[in-house]
Amino acid sequence: MPDQATIDAAKTLLDICTKKKLTLATAESCTGGLVAATISEIAGSSLVLDCGFVTYSNSAKQQMLGVTPTTIDVYGAVSTECAEEMAKGALRRSGGTLAVAVTGIAGPSGGSDAKPVGTVCFAFATSRRISSETRHFKGNRESVRRQSVVRALEGLLETLTRA
Repeated sequence: MPDQATIDAAKTLLDICTKKKLTLATAESCTGGLVAATISEIAGSSLVLDCGFVTYSNSAKQQMLGVTPTTIDVYGAVSTECAEEMAKGALRRSGGTLAVAVTGIAGPSGGSDAKPVGTVCFAFATSRRISSETRHFKGNRESVRRQSVVRALEGLLETLTRA
């Protein structure tokens, strides 16, 4: 269950999207659908939340969102390049006008020197623009995933203030 601050951020996001008549699609890997689940905790979220893609495997990212094999081979599934393709794919394959993508290494294993556990890449997309970033979170698997949800919501709100 998300904490109150996270729920409040999701409510603010839904309020802004409702006023602007925007719909949202999520493309999630390491968060396993937690962003969409957090948003759907709120009554009335169906006015905004169009769909959520949980694409944990590389093949799911390719098949469901159109991430290219070259992107995964060259940059890896945990990269801003992959996150951007995930977000663009979520927009293309949904009714969404706003998308967030999250891909990372929640742990406890799977990290490397170049991409340690806690590395999470995000992309935020509208039909006109896309931005991406990489964050490094501390803590156990649950903590990394929860921090990722918070950052996804914050990034969506930042994207809306620029739109």
